[in-house]
Amino acid sequence: MGKSAKPTAHAAILRDIAAPLTIEPVLLGEIAPGEIQVRLVATGICHTDLIVIAGMLPVPRPVILGHEGAGIVEVVGSAVSHLAPGDHVVLSFGSCGDCPACASCTPSYCVEFTSRNFSCARPDGTTGIDASERIHTHFFSQSSFSSQILCPARNAIKMPKEIGLAGLAPLGCGILTGAGAILNALKVTAGASVAIIGAGAVGLSAVMACVLVGATSIVVVDRITDRLMLAAEFGATGTIDTSSVALEEAFDAVKASGFDYVLDTSGVPFLIETAIRALAIRGKLGLVAPGPDFTMPVMSLIGGGREVRGIIEGDADPAELLPRLLAWHREGIFPFDRMIRFYPFDKINEAIADAVAGTVIKPVLRFDDYSAL
Repeated sequence: MGKSAKPTAHAAILRDIAAPLTIEPVLLGEIAPGEIQVRLVATGICHTDLIVIAGMLPVPRPVILGHEGAGIVEVVGSAVSHLAPGDHVVLSFGSCGDCPACASCTPSYCVEFTSRNFSCARPDGTTGIDASERIHTHFFSQSSFSSQILCPARNAIKMPKEIGLAGLAPLGCGILTGAGAILNALKVTAGASVAIIGAGAVGLSAVMACVLVGATSIVVVDRITDRLMLAAEFGATGTIDTSSVALEEAFDAVKASGFDYVLDTSGVPFLIETAIRALAIRGKLGLVAPGPDFTMPVMSLIGGGREVRGIIEGDADPAELLPRLLAWHREGIFPFDRMIRFYPFDKINEAIADAVAGTVIKPVLRFDDYSAL
């Protein structure tokens, strides 16, 4: 245990909405008692990063984004006892650890979730960068678009050292959200019928989770042929290409009686409204993506006992779910690595552009060239 030597990290900083991120040297500040200093090996780029860059979700700037980090602990704060230098960790979202939601192992509903993940500062208002200008950090309590970071030890889930860290980075948010939505929030049961709208990293993770629980009808909706093909390889029993067919008609043709569960990962009002109409009696719709308001067909919900619920981070406790997902991956039954395309950290803007264009499912940045800095 000890204090950081204030190393110089290299961080991708968002200074203006919709502008390219600039990689700049930054000096880490002092480590707080409950924090760890982590040298990043890799970090995923998530949809939430993209909507912040686009200005759809406001956070203070200049800011270091990123919230799917994986790395090696270098220094631990004086109050940290469960981690040590050299530990391999995957980082997830921030939570307080003390409120009723945290105490009941549902930290994604922490009473401080918004401030801990979107205020881009520590709870005391400080940031993790020592600079004359205020550079905001602690996005999702980590800001992993940086070669080294300070983050709460509570964010970190210890990983086996014999497994390559780079490919584990996306577990902390997108993959956790999709799998957790099926396993924890909707509680999909064996023999159920499920429709999943959107075949990105969240939707495809949900497909794999549906297979694991024994759903017998898994229909995936998207506009990108390659993603639909991968969904089928992951176990989807049917796919709907909305670039060539109307969703409502396709749903009726596939499952006239409606689906037991629908998971929307798009946030698109028309698709959500269509999904509600596609629910079977007592069916459940889960929403994981932010988006504009939509029209709620109240009588359809009441008349059939249907449910619509919001889901944050898959209702997951990362410390519990991530080891399970990793174990399934090692057994070959949760092959999330097939969604990943690696980019060097200095190609971050190219990776962001590819993610926006839909030509990559899960871009992951590697810090290989920065490991000794």
